[in-house]
Amino acid sequence: MPLPLGVAAAVLVGVLTALQARANGSLSAAITDGFVAAAISFGSGLVILVALTLTLPAGRAGLRRLRAGRRSGDIPVWMLLGGLAGAFSVITQTLTVATVGVALFTVGVVAGQTVNGLVLDRVGFGPAGIVPVTAQRLVGGVLAIVAVGVCVAGGVASELWWMLVLPVLAGAGIAWQQATNGRLRQRVDSPLTATLANFAGGTVVLVIAAVIHVAAVGAPATIVADGWMYLGGALGVVYIFLSAAVVRTTGVLILGLGSVVGLLTTSVALDAVWPAPSAPALGWAVG
Repeated sequence: MPLPLGVAAAVLVGVLTALQARANGSLSAAITDGFVAAAISFGSGLVILVALTLTLPAGRAGLRRLRAGRRSGDIPVWMLLGGLAGAFSVITQTLTVATVGVALFTVGVVAGQTVNGLVLDRVGFGPAGIVPVTAQRLVGGVLAIVAVGVCVAGGVASELWWMLVLPVLAGAGIAWQQATNGRLRQRVDSPLTATLANFAGGTVVLVIAAVIHVAAVGAPATIVADGWMYLGGALGVVYIFLSAAVVRTTGVLILGLGSVVGLLTTSVALDAVWPAPSAPALGWAVG
């Protein structure tokens, strides 16, 4: 894939991530249960992927290669665990976005994703191999961290500090998830199969978490919400598929930085027309 096309796809990944964050955060607020909302989001994505895999010849072929790779040991277990980071990211969306807004969530994700993307490229974890540290990459990571401090200074309540820490950790997990899914995509020669494995693992984790949470605090009073709030799973299918497809071309850091462009522009636009109750002033987020 030509690099400019890969960068454009990375930007689209960021746009879809921001839209998914708003959908999942709004669903969580509507049904007052972030764990159930996250399970619904991932579970719906898994249903879509299973249908596509069984319908498309390329999907069935990729699934056969995945099974053969597991039997031969060519595909280790850790390559199937990208969905765990995805599950954590969706949980973070459902717990934070409805309160602090998409823009602040995005700033935290950008910081974690940029710094960890730099590290993963340097050690050669991604499918692109070892990517040297350059001054531009290092400055980009530092600026992302500074942006977190700027947004905190913009008026986020001190008791909500964990709503910023979680997106930073989620961003670091997303970088690892993109690299892991890219490695799996190489082994099975199918972005669709890599995405299916991602959603399968994430759904199992989130369903277990939702069951435990419901057992502890009770079931949500309702799971009825506006239809668009249930689109998080479908949006996740598209952007994880794109990530697995292009990371071999772009590397982990460039994929992350490209998605940052889409994330920031879309999240600022969303918060400008539809601010969350505890979001910082939009001027601080833009700054």
